[in-house]
Parts: sequence; C-alpha cells; structure tokens
Amino acid sequence: MELLYTFATPPSPCGYLPEQTWSLRYDLVRTLSATEYGERMNRGWRRFGHALFRPECPTCRRCLPLRIDVNRFTPGRTMKRVAKQNAGELTLHVGRPSVTDEKLALYDRFHSFQTDFKGWPGRESETADEYTESFVDNPFENEEWCYSLGGKLVGVGYVDAVPDGLSMIYFYYDPDVREFSPGTWNVLCGIAEAQRRGLPWVYLGYFVDGCRSLEYKARFTPNEVYDWATDRWMPFRW
Repeated sequence: MELLYTFATPPSPCGYLPEQTWSLRYDLVRTLSATEYGERMNRGWRRFGHALFRPECPTCRRCLPLRIDVNRFTPGRTMKRVAKQNAGELTLHVGRPSVTDEKLALYDRFHSFQTDFKGWPGRESETADEYTESFVDNPFENEEWCYSLGGKLVGVGYVDAVPDGLSMIYFYYDPDVREFSPGTWNVLCGIAEAQRRGLPWVYLGYFVDGCRSLEYKARFTPNEVYDWATDRWMPFRW
C-alpha cells in the first residue's frame, strides 16, 4: 500500500443520526491490494475509490461494520419471496466498472427518489468525473454488477472481492422497479456468489441503529458486527 496522506474531518452533525456528532478518518492511497484492503476492512474501514475511511466520532459508536455468515445464512419468508419473484426476471451481468450517461441518469434518479422518500439531503447531478472517482478509478480491480429487466438497466452495484469475502460497496436502482425489492435482491445475489466462490463472508458496510437507510442490513442473518472497543467481530442480534 502506498499512503498519500491521512486526515480527520472536523466534528459536524452526523449524516446518519442528525442528533449525533461525527468525525471520519480518511486515508488516501495511491496503491492498495485486495489483500491489504481486506485486512483494513476487518478493522472497520470502508472505501470509495482511493479513499479509505472509518468513523472516529467523539461520543458515539453506533456505526457498526456488519458481515453476513454465508455458510449459515438462512433466508426469511420475505427474502424467499423476493428470490422467487426475481429469478429469471432481473438479469445480472458482472463486468468491470465504467461510467455511461445511462448510469449517471439512473444514479441521479435514485438519489432524487431517496431525497423525497427517505429525506436524504438534496444534491446536484453527478458528473462523470465524480462518478469515476467514487466507483471506476480504484486502487485494485473490482466488479460492477449491472441488473437488467427486459433489456433495460435497472440497477448497478459495486463489489470488492477480498480473500475472505465479497464487500458490497454501493448499490442504486430505478425507483420504478421497487416492487422487485432490488436492494434485497442485490444482497441475496452477493450471498449466492460468495457461496459459489467458496468465500465465508459478505460485508455490507455500516449498520446504524436509528438510520432507516442502513437498518435493513441486520435482516440478513446470522451476522456479525465489528466491536470497536474489543477490536474483534462478534455475533449480532438486533
């Protein structure tokens, strides 16, 4: 790994829990291997592009890295329904990340919907350079998972393959296909692919109790969360 510089953001209102204060530690890297990132991720770090980050909040430890135990995973009734509904309908293609006008438009539609539906902060349209920095320009090779319905792109996810699992970086979708539960389907596809590759974990990033956009992760059981105090992964039940 070649570290360019590290910094912490000043304390400010939390983006997940507005009543809390957050601060994030960032490490900007020029080079990083999948193995090195896997080691970092197992200590609570996440990444977008070349920027690795983890919370260093002054009074709160509610951002809990969460991973699914692939070999013991048991889908609930709703997940079984989603799997039955989507099998043969949503087509998955795994390839290398790229930026296109179609993806940018879908990304903006998703964020606009989330602003109205879940109260996400409003934002300007994503530029090709911004999208490339977050999802396409990576320190090691990763995967782009594109979902289509009737030949139309309806969902895009980004996935890191590390030695002990798959890390689901980010996923966005067409609000018009919400009835297919595309977010749930993306995670189920990640679990199935980890099983196929013989990998024990699927990493979902941070679970935050009280944040509507992140609480869904706890439904995929059994799972573990990273305990900041003891620096180890522990079984979790929410």
